[in-house]
Amino acid sequence: MLATYYTVKESGEHEIVIQKSRFIAQIARATTEAEAQAFIEAIKKKHWNATHNCSAYLIGEKDEIQKANDDGEPSGTAGIPILEVLKKRNLKDTVVVVTRYFGGIKLGAGGLIRAYGGATSEGLNAIGVVKRTLMQVVHTQIDYHWLGKVENELRQSPYLIKEISYLDQVEVQTYVVEDQTDAFTNWMTNLTNGQATIKTGELEYLEEAA
Repeated sequence: MLATYYTVKESGEHEIVIQKSRFIAQIARATTEAEAQAFIEAIKKKHWNATHNCSAYLIGEKDEIQKANDDGEPSGTAGIPILEVLKKRNLKDTVVVVTRYFGGIKLGAGGLIRAYGGATSEGLNAIGVVKRTLMQVVHTQIDYHWLGKVENELRQSPYLIKEISYLDQVEVQTYVVEDQTDAFTNWMTNLTNGQATIKTGELEYLEEAA
């Protein structure tokens, strides 16, 4: 699993108009090629009457899966420019379909490359990109009288609280960078005079705006 990577924040779309042609960038996450292809097919079905539905996707920790499709536009003027934007933005697990409704004015090869690349860039800017960081979830169980101090110290620390559960004891789940787990455990042990029960849990990706 990658320590950090960037991907699109959520599924969404964004439209621009260039020389009377509509370019609609539709963007989503896809962790498998099947997901990417299913998204592309859904867009093609939705925009069945469009002039073109050009697409590209980039999937895998090392970008193992890369595909680009011009869907009838001159070779290299649509799918590749979309894919290049994803690469330049260092995005992973992302699929894009740019739908074009022709407006009657031909753009030429250079114009098409700029249009498809621009539609993708503007779509990403509108929808947003997130940084995903792999974190260790640490479970800390404490008696209720420690809660105020522990919560206050955590909120002033670099550690992020994931969740607080109020059971027989309080359980505080905290996101900790994996190689800082020992340091966190020592810090929490000292903070609670050794009265906390601390266990490492699952690994999860924490998302924040990029």
